[in-house]
Amino acid sequence: MKPFDKFIHYITDHTDELAATIVERVCEKLPVEVPQVEQQQALLMYKELWQSLGESLRSEHLEIPEALMTWSRSNAAMQTKNGGKISVIVDRYPPTRIVFGDVLVEMSEKLELSLKEFALVNKQVNTMLDISLNETYYAFERLSELYRTSTQKELARLSAPIVPVQDGIVIIPFIGEITDDRAFAIMNNVLPKVAQMDVECTIADFSGLVTVDDQVVRSLQQIEDALSLMGIDVITTGLRPELAQKIVNSGMSFAGTKYYATVKQALESLL
Repeated sequence: MKPFDKFIHYITDHTDELAATIVERVCEKLPVEVPQVEQQQALLMYKELWQSLGESLRSEHLEIPEALMTWSRSNAAMQTKNGGKISVIVDRYPPTRIVFGDVLVEMSEKLELSLKEFALVNKQVNTMLDISLNETYYAFERLSELYRTSTQKELARLSAPIVPVQDGIVIIPFIGEITDDRAFAIMNNVLPKVAQMDVECTIADFSGLVTVDDQVVRSLQQIEDALSLMGIDVITTGLRPELAQKIVNSGMSFAGTKYYATVKQALESLL
């Protein structure tokens, strides 16, 4: 049997042993301890990687194991969920390449592979690792965007909850800090819900705002203008002195034609 055929048979017959070697050596090179659960996942993935490598070399067609792609996406999901950085995963690839290179050299010498054959095997392994790294990056970006969008929607809901009072009347208390992103989320997620509720009058209460600056004033004006354009009467309440001063200094005028100090006063005027 030719050395190259022996190599293929060896890696497909010793997937468990080779996977364990890769995981053990990579963990030794990393500056932090890898959790046992992650090590077990890596073992299963590397086992399939060695199997796929053998099939690729036998058929001369690169086979990317699905376990490798799943593992890559899982790593990205873990970092996104924990609020971690992608660099934590990316930093593991250089030592992984070194370990694979060492293992391939050892097997090449043992099975007497030619330099050309070794180069082919090494190229296949590095291509798999490159694809895995790219998938990790792409998955992290996709999941981060989904998480950011979901978070913005939740922040918009919490920053401007809709409180029905009676038919046709709702209160929207603006709470916390209104940033440009949060104002955009309110415009795209909260206001459409108001439109679906057949609202005639909205009480926009600003007493719960934490910070007040020109950006907040512009954002609040845009939200109130949008409500007015939807044919909804807007009553403004809770204008603290600093917010009122900001509005005066900015030269802006809110859509609300009626102003009250408190929500209670506004409700009394309506009911």
